[in-house]
Amino acid sequence: MNTSHSTVTHPRGVEHIIAGQPTSDGAGVKLTRVLTQNLQRRLDPFLMLDNFGSDKADDYIAGFPDHPHRGFETITYMIAGRMKHRDSAGNEGLLENGGVQWMVAGKGVIHSEIPQQEEGLMEGFQLWLNLPARDKMIQPWYKDIKAGELPKFRSPEGVDVTVISGSSHGVAGAVTREVTEPLYLDLNMPAGSRFVQPLPATHNAFVYVYRGEVSIEGKAVPVQRMAILENQAQADGVVIQASADARVLLISGQPLNEPIAQYGPFVMNTQEELYQALQDFRDGNFGETVP
Repeated sequence: MNTSHSTVTHPRGVEHIIAGQPTSDGAGVKLTRVLTQNLQRRLDPFLMLDNFGSDKADDYIAGFPDHPHRGFETITYMIAGRMKHRDSAGNEGLLENGGVQWMVAGKGVIHSEIPQQEEGLMEGFQLWLNLPARDKMIQPWYKDIKAGELPKFRSPEGVDVTVISGSSHGVAGAVTREVTEPLYLDLNMPAGSRFVQPLPATHNAFVYVYRGEVSIEGKAVPVQRMAILENQAQADGVVIQASADARVLLISGQPLNEPIAQYGPFVMNTQEELYQALQDFRDGNFGETVP
């Protein structure tokens, strides 16, 4: 894809600015739920985005003990801190500063994420990406990607870009998904810089600012706010301007346009499939490593 500035001739504007909801999850880990359940249809194929960040150990120390997932993918991006992953498929890994853990829950996995530190800052994000109906019962899959293994580049305007998935300015991300085609970029933008990213008009897209402030088509997006980008048939990308030094997630994907049936950590297409997921979990049929 040619990604010169001139390729974005009809940039997307901002449809809504969203403030996340403070909540807790796991064994009391304090976090902000940025993409909530009522936005799942609008931001299909994404189901949830949590932002956790605290330098108070009491806010995170208990972590996320054993819990199940079925029917979607989890992408955990660690900005600061150390977290140990274990799951019922026999995977273990240590997620550290700047690293990503990509897990496909598929037909079912039980896992835990426990902090490996007793003090200091722990900050990061967990994104839930839906699986198409045909893939909801595939074998679980897991990958740890260390910070040094993530593809990165610096734009001519000095924006440092980490490409977690998708492709940006000719740089392919660490993970590719055929059906949902997720783009997941972390942008480190100096004050006064701008970043241009082509996006297919059919994809849903949003921006989350976790440091500083940016503007998109003249609309300010302050820190700890998500901007849902407008969907327009002629739109071919987004232009982000940094009014101060900023750190920004840019995320987009191809909607599945399939029914969403969710009960906590299970996301299927029908109520019947949810009942089956609950039954399988209760019967101990999660986490088998053979079909």
